[in-house]
Amino acid sequence: MTVLAFLSGFMAYGQKYSNEFLSIGVGARAQGMGNAQVASVNDVSAAFWNPAALAQISFENGIQLGAMHNEWFAGVGKYDYLGVGMPFSNSKKAFGLTAIRFGIDDIPNTLSLYDDNGAVNYDNVVPFSAADYGFLMTYAQHVFTQKGKLYVGGNVKVVHRKIGPFANSWGFGLDAAVLWHVKNWRFAFMGKDITNTFNAWRFNFTDQEKEVLEFTNNVIPINSLEVTRPQFILGAAYNKQWEKFGIEAELDFTVTTDGYRNTLIQSFPFSADPQMGFELNYKKFIFLRGGVNNFQRETDIGVEKFWTFQPNLGVGVKVFKLRIDYAYADIDDRSKNTYSHIISLVLDLDFGYFKNSMNKSKK
Repeated sequence: MTVLAFLSGFMAYGQKYSNEFLSIGVGARAQGMGNAQVASVNDVSAAFWNPAALAQISFENGIQLGAMHNEWFAGVGKYDYLGVGMPFSNSKKAFGLTAIRFGIDDIPNTLSLYDDNGAVNYDNVVPFSAADYGFLMTYAQHVFTQKGKLYVGGNVKVVHRKIGPFANSWGFGLDAAVLWHVKNWRFAFMGKDITNTFNAWRFNFTDQEKEVLEFTNNVIPINSLEVTRPQFILGAAYNKQWEKFGIEAELDFTVTTDGYRNTLIQSFPFSADPQMGFELNYKKFIFLRGGVNNFQRETDIGVEKFWTFQPNLGVGVKVFKLRIDYAYADIDDRSKNTYSHIISLVLDLDFGYFKNSMNKSKK
């Protein structure tokens, strides 16, 4: 990929898919379940999927850390996540911090391929990175009700996007969510970018780089404002645990508000797409997961339209305070190199352990 191809692709997408990297999702558990998580999420990744669910983290389990590494398009794009969830001592409130990076590195800067005299000089080609960063600050609280358990929460979101030395943007937005437990059922609502998220783009090209862009029939971008429209997720999950085995299943609907999309339900200005997933466990020690999402209508060579979807599989194991998860996504389309291997970790840092360690050190 060259800088010209990257910039052309960036300018072609427009605002409909603004900050789309934040729709990929975090955690191998979620990826294995087809991103059906808004109701069943129960760990530090709740800050991303449903901030209200972060209040479920028990104070007895201590601070919870989460991390993920994911490679897209056979390793071309790298997606990384790091999160921390901190419950308050009364176990009714929680605070979280999340950092996400999606980047493509070592892109050749072909704008400097030619010398001033017009000769090709490969020594002038310097690689650069194009990366998107998302930062979430989360607050969640348990609200007492007569029937079931009600949790509320929200995010303050900061988005930073950078394309080498050529362009960068800063954006700000808010998320809000609700989670309700009734016996074995969980019902959830997540509103992403409820105030719209605004990204202010600033471009910086030298006169020589502008000449190259004009010569290659590329539009020179100007400083502009990009808007991410609200997105709403409705979900319901059911879980049942027996003596040794347990099952959890979830169905979600993601509703976008930026016009027609290639989804199962298409309309203007709303489009909707389902996500379905399940998780089986043995003594909450070994986990097997599956899910489907990303329903799209495609056209083959014969101009016949057909529906496709993305299947996902995942496994997990929990050893003491550590859970290790793995997912294999988009397993039906290896020929296009769109499959991904996702690995993530969730670790509980026990407050009691640190307290006992401090007491021993004082002695």
